[in-house]
Amino acid sequence: MRLTAFTDYTLRTLMYVGLRSDRLVTIAEIAGAYGISNNHLMKVVQNLAQVGDVATLRGQRGGLRLARPPAQINLGAVVRRSEPDMALACCFCAEDCCTIQPACGLIAVLDEALKAFLAVLDRYSLADLLEHPMALAGLLGITVEAPDLVADQQA
Repeated sequence: MRLTAFTDYTLRTLMYVGLRSDRLVTIAEIAGAYGISNNHLMKVVQNLAQVGDVATLRGQRGGLRLARPPAQINLGAVVRRSEPDMALACCFCAEDCCTIQPACGLIAVLDEALKAFLAVLDRYSLADLLEHPMALAGLLGITVEAPDLVADQQA
């Protein structure tokens, strides 16, 4: 299974914003840190704001921040919302797409695999992805004092 770029950018945006709980961040800042398009991130941020994972503030001093603590942002829920189609094969979404579909055991196996994949994601939150904030911040070019990051992750 491969996640779409939209889901990848969604998870990376949440991680970046989670690391910068000390202030608002901009889409341009996130795009620059990851080397990805502002336009793609605008769609990601709009979606994250609609579902309540981030709060946005418009204007010259605007930006975004997490709308709730990282521990309350479940990875399984994020992936389910951001993936447009979780069908692993054509038989998940269309009848008569395969000659052996009526007797095929593959559908049940792939369905079980998908459920297992999502069940693992359901066990984790954004806080789990931010367990090593100083290492992540360093890789992203963020300079933040360690006590601020640790205190924010425990909130």
